[in-house]
Amino acid sequence: MVKRKIIWSHRAQIKLFEILEFYAKRNKSRTYSIKLYKRFTKSLNLLHKHPELGKKSEIEDVRGIIVGDYILFYEQTPKNIIVHTVWDCRQNPAKLTIK
Repeated sequence: MVKRKIIWSHRAQIKLFEILEFYAKRNKSRTYSIKLYKRFTKSLNLLHKHPELGKKSEIEDVRGIIVGDYILFYEQTPKNIIVHTVWDCRQNPAKLTIK
């Protein structure tokens, strides 16, 4: 079994930072942000063994894995799992851009 490397796209990195920074400012503590990041990481690590765990999206080869109020949209390649974006499900879906 090949262990795929998890790669965060530029868009996904920005979204992740915005989400974690929002909670750090709102809560005046990084505790929840750290816990949320660990939940994202734990879910992505499941994809090493089960890369088709996520639900198929409308875009070919892109799947989404639900983590609390968020969806991590990712694509698997033979060597990598590419996280395209992190989406807060409480937002207007018309604004969703995956790739």
